[in-house]
Amino acid sequence: MSKFAAFLKKQDIVFSPKRYFVDALGAMAQGLFASLLIGTILKTLGEQCHFDLLITIGAFATAIMGPAMAVAIGKALNAPPLVLFSLVAVGWAACECGGAGGPLAVYFIVLIATEFGKLVSKTTPVDIIVTPLVTIFIGGLLSVFAAPYIGIAASSVGNAIMWATELQPFLMGILVSVIVGIALTLPISSAAICAALGLTGLAGGAALAGCCAQMVGFAVISFRENKWGGLLAQGIGTSMLQMGNIVRNPKIWIPAIVASVVNGPIATCLFHLQMNGAAVSSGMGTCGFVGQIGVYTGWINDIASGLKGGVTAMDWIGLIVISFIIPAIVSWAVSLLLRKIGWIKEGDLKLSL
Repeated sequence: MSKFAAFLKKQDIVFSPKRYFVDALGAMAQGLFASLLIGTILKTLGEQCHFDLLITIGAFATAIMGPAMAVAIGKALNAPPLVLFSLVAVGWAACECGGAGGPLAVYFIVLIATEFGKLVSKTTPVDIIVTPLVTIFIGGLLSVFAAPYIGIAASSVGNAIMWATELQPFLMGILVSVIVGIALTLPISSAAICAALGLTGLAGGAALAGCCAQMVGFAVISFRENKWGGLLAQGIGTSMLQMGNIVRNPKIWIPAIVASVVNGPIATCLFHLQMNGAAVSSGMGTCGFVGQIGVYTGWINDIASGLKGGVTAMDWIGLIVISFIIPAIVSWAVSLLLRKIGWIKEGDLKLSL
């Protein structure tokens, strides 16, 4: 091992796809949840209950989205304390300069700033000055010169997906639903992806449909093995719990994916379900019912802006059907067929709860 490689190892700088794309993205989603999502929920509750204090507290939470994501990502990268604390400034700068694509700018810039900070951490007698200086300087430099372009790129991709979904709601409804749904079950963050690309509108609705298909689908088809605990853990927690079982038998994924295929175009073509709340909600499915709260928040925003006259019975029917009924029925029916032909066997979906 070369001296430089040994030094990188000592500083815990590991160029690992798992660390950068699995751990960091997952942590980024948690940072989003603990700031933007919770803040949006509090603001919505405050607006509906005419409780100004809740609105104010919610605004505080949403305002620190960038720093919250940055600290979460830094923690996933095992950032030393001085690096971690310095990322507050980096996250704010990257989010502000990144504009609509701020979350993606935060992700990339914080990755780089963290590793530079770790590179110099505890290597000098004046660590308390050098480490924050390097971390904030690198992060600030990238925020000023790179974040706007990252934001434009993210917005362009997100806008292209949303435009394509408006143009071809059936085909794109299937593609977005399946891809985002699969991302939700994989050990990466569908919420972070949706936030980074700013997926809202019909595309956001399709993404929500795919995520619901995965979570409710696995919760229902594994009920005989996992009972009520498994139903709740997967249905309002995460379908990621099934990843170990999927590795052992990939065929157990088929019912949820088929449910995504069916659910996406029904959401876009029949119910015209749109996610006009926070984009991160598009990738949350039924996790804590954040996806459904996001849709409701979008309705309220549209009413306030004059784009929508009011919330109709069909709106509620569409949300319930897409979120729960279609995922449950389609995945259950497909799983019965797969159990009958032996592709899914007893115990294949068992969780260690």
